[in-house]
Amino acid sequence: MPTVKQIYNFINSLAPFCTQESWDNSGLLLGNPDKEVSRVSLALDATNETVAAAKANSAELMITHHPVIFSPAKKILAGSVIYELLINGISAISAHTCLDSAEGGVNDTLAAILELEDITPLGLDGTDTPLVRVGRLKAPMSGDEFAKYVKAKLGCNLRLADAGNDIKTVAVCGGSLSSLTYELIGKVDAFVTGDLTHHYFIDAADSGLTAVAAGHFETENPVMNVLKTKLEAEFPEVSFTLINQKNPVKYY
Repeated sequence: MPTVKQIYNFINSLAPFCTQESWDNSGLLLGNPDKEVSRVSLALDATNETVAAAKANSAELMITHHPVIFSPAKKILAGSVIYELLINGISAISAHTCLDSAEGGVNDTLAAILELEDITPLGLDGTDTPLVRVGRLKAPMSGDEFAKYVKAKLGCNLRLADAGNDIKTVAVCGGSLSSLTYELIGKVDAFVTGDLTHHYFIDAADSGLTAVAAGHFETENPVMNVLKTKLEAEFPEVSFTLINQKNPVKYY
């Protein structure tokens, strides 16, 4: 059976951890790199729900997108995610912004779901690596048409600030990097991301950029199945389980 370190090395070959943003905390964050692994659970987040599922799957390793440890932990108590992983002998690897920018990662997956053509990475001043992907729609759309299109493709609820322009070129960045909005003005017709605040919506639309916030979870979660497929091909002797995580955000 492969070790935690061998699986880490494979993920590193797909999404090099050295490419993570300077503020990020991706990598092997918990556990024993030399431990052999036969069962792995994957989820976008390490939550009480997903860690309980990993325990039920008898997983020796959990792979997440969002870091299990992001801000420094001042205490680790029974019932917390870190504590439960440690006492159950479950190592944790998190591939966050390195998977965002990687070829075939979060943003390539998002662009593919939206069926964008001529997809290229776009480096911006606000990032260390080219996180954003830019592509073209097969046919121009209005803002309303585009919103309905994104909603159908991602199965999400979304928010739209319509600049009233014809949308041909689209930038995508899963999750939450609102600060990139200003750098995209004048470069593309529309921006699809997970989260945007009120003022970013206003400034984008006033500047001719249609902005769509399609949900943090919905724009990032699809990559976990892509990663699972790649891991299964590389380690056929290991059982990989994608946890059916529920979006923690409910809409009423």
